[in-house]
Amino acid sequence: MNNKRHICLIVSLIIGSVVYPQMKKEVLQDSIHRMYVGTYTKKEGHVDGKAKGIYLLNQHSSNGKLDFVNTAAEIVNPSFVKVGKQGKYVYAVSELGPADGSTGFVHSFEIQPDGNLKSIGKLPTGGLAPCHIALDRSGKYAFVSNYLGGVVMVYKTGENGALVQSQEIKLENPEKANAHSVKISRDNRYAYIADLGNDRIWIYTLNSKSGELEPHSQNFVQLGKGAGPRHLSMGKNGNYAYSINELNSTVTVFKILKDGGLEVIQAISSLPASYQSKNSAADIHIHPNGKFLYVSNRGHNSIAGYEIDPGTGMLSRIEIAPIAGKTPRNFAIAPSGRYLYAASQDTGNISIFEISQKSGKLKIQPSVFEIPTPVCLEFTKSY
Repeated sequence: MNNKRHICLIVSLIIGSVVYPQMKKEVLQDSIHRMYVGTYTKKEGHVDGKAKGIYLLNQHSSNGKLDFVNTAAEIVNPSFVKVGKQGKYVYAVSELGPADGSTGFVHSFEIQPDGNLKSIGKLPTGGLAPCHIALDRSGKYAFVSNYLGGVVMVYKTGENGALVQSQEIKLENPEKANAHSVKISRDNRYAYIADLGNDRIWIYTLNSKSGELEPHSQNFVQLGKGAGPRHLSMGKNGNYAYSINELNSTVTVFKILKDGGLEVIQAISSLPASYQSKNSAADIHIHPNGKFLYVSNRGHNSIAGYEIDPGTGMLSRIEIAPIAGKTPRNFAIAPSGRYLYAASQDTGNISIFEISQKSGKLKIQPSVFEIPTPVCLEFTKSY
């Protein structure tokens, strides 16, 4: 009897030594990431905004769950938010149109210990409907794109997080131009402006000492008529760039030349061939592992996934996964690369997908997170 007890005790200790560390490891892996949600707060021609401002959520890395924390800042139409490189500040546009005045604004906030946002200033953007904020790789310079007016404004970021205007870029054909975003090359030497109205990607050289943009010798790359380039992503190795084109629902693949110029090497649809209804492609992101690329479709209401060929940079489609909502604007991939979150503007919710690290396929989670008029999702560092 005693021998049996000894044997049971030994077996229990062995199992505990194997299982307990594994359980402990899994618990330790559950960190929390803060997520700021940009929204629309009032009715516009394209959206019925119902939010109060910038919302703060917590994301659990172990299971992808989202928790609502509070309204971090109350401003009008913060449709795009960007966390500063140091993780101490947040920048947000106030997307105002012609009925609201002569310019939109960009707000600066300091992140408080509890995640709330303390206002440290706002500046005019020099145009209307500001819709995107980009930072250079050093975090010293910010670039705000105005959808109306053909203006991209450049700001310096101060040590206290406040912005100082330093340059105004006026695109050609301002009546037609729709500056939708700026993307900085991985080597921090070039800036690419997606101009939806002129179907162009404008190319600039970035002065890393002053932050000013100077026209590149190539000047621009012209896409097909009616393409409507909206946002860009850079390949992990810095040799390729990808544009999501809003109007014709395609992804354009560019080879980045040695001098920073762009050469088109592929265009691929974001929709199934059988789909013939209206669609506006919206956002684009590359997975942290550099192997997969995703884009969002408004109308088809889906996320299209692609595998990136590591040698050529070209894309092959993995799948097109439906979201649990309507009109996915921006989406975000968690820092761990395990989950993808898609903001559904018109149904007021966020779809949550688990990403297969091997195949890149998306598995939608059974529950959605409800929040008013979400349009932009931005992660900050874990704690």
